[in-house]
Amino acid sequence: MPCMAGTFLFDAPTLQMPVDCTLGQDCYIQNYVDRDPGPGARDAGCGGLTYDGHKGTDFALLTEAQMQEGVKVIAAAPGRVVATRDGEPDGAYVSGRMVAGKECGNGIVIDLGRGWQTQYCHLREGSISVARGARVEAGTPLGLVGQSGQAEFPHLHLSLRHEGTVVDPFDPEMQDTCAAAASQSLWSDPFPYTPSGWLANGFTAAPPRFNAILAGDPLPPPRETGPALIFWGYGFGLRAGDTISFEITGPDGISISTTSEVDAPKARFFRYVGKKTPPDGWPKGPYAGQIALRRDGAVIARRSATARIE
Repeated sequence: MPCMAGTFLFDAPTLQMPVDCTLGQDCYIQNYVDRDPGPGARDAGCGGLTYDGHKGTDFALLTEAQMQEGVKVIAAAPGRVVATRDGEPDGAYVSGRMVAGKECGNGIVIDLGRGWQTQYCHLREGSISVARGARVEAGTPLGLVGQSGQAEFPHLHLSLRHEGTVVDPFDPEMQDTCAAAASQSLWSDPFPYTPSGWLANGFTAAPPRFNAILAGDPLPPPRETGPALIFWGYGFGLRAGDTISFEITGPDGISISTTSEVDAPKARFFRYVGKKTPPDGWPKGPYAGQIALRRDGAVIARRSATARIE
C-alpha cells in the first residue's frame, strides 16, 4: 500500500461516525485498513484487527437481531452520490452463494470533491434511501446496516479513497509508527483504538451455541433445577498467548473459576464455564460472574454480570 505525501491532507475531509450506534455498547470495529504493503496484515494500532488487502473500516453489529431491527447507516461526510446498488440478498456469502463481482453487496459511492470518495458496503437489501446524483450532508441517512455481498457478519464497510488510493482515516499518512494512529485522525470525534474486548456476557441454564449468541436469540435464565449453571462471554480480537479467566460465585460458598491460555488468534470468539446442576438443585439467591481477558500479564478487558435464582 503506497504512502502519500502529507500535503494531500490539506483538503482531506472530516468524517463522522457512519453508523447510528455507540462503539463499545451496541457495535464495535472488527477490522481496520490493512497498512502492511506486503502479504502480511497490520492495522493502524499495529494490531491484528485486519487482514491482507482489507481496504476499509468495518463497523460491526453485535447480533443479527440488531440487523433485523434496523440500524441506520449515515453519511460520514457531505458530497454527491455517484453510484448505488441494491437488491443483493443478505447472508448470501455465508450460505455459499456466489458474490463474485459484487463483493460490496448493496453499496453507495459518494464523491466528496477534491479527489476524495467514500464507499459504503454490505447495506441491508432494499434499504438504500438515496439516489444517484443526490447531494447529501454529513449525517444524512443512507440505508441500514446489512450483510450483503462478501460479508460474514452484519456490518458496514466504509472505505475512504483519495485519487483512487485507499486512505486509513485513523492514520491517513500511513506512518510506520504505532503512535501515528493516536496523533492523526480524520474523524471529527476520534475513537480510541480498541484492539480487543468483550462484547456481551451473561448467565444461562444450559451450554449455549455461539450461533445463538450471534443471532441474538434469547437464552434460558438459570434456575434451581435447570440443566446447568453457565456463565458465557463473547468478544473480539483474541491473540495467541492471551489468557481468559472466568469466575462464578454464589450462595453457600459456591465458587467456580477457570483460566485458560489461547493458542491461536481469533477475530471473534466465544467461551463459557459452568457446572451441571447438583441433585438437590442450586441454592437460591444471587450469583455473580466475572470474565477477564489478559495480555502479557495485564488485564485488557473485564466484564461482569449477576443473576438470581428464586
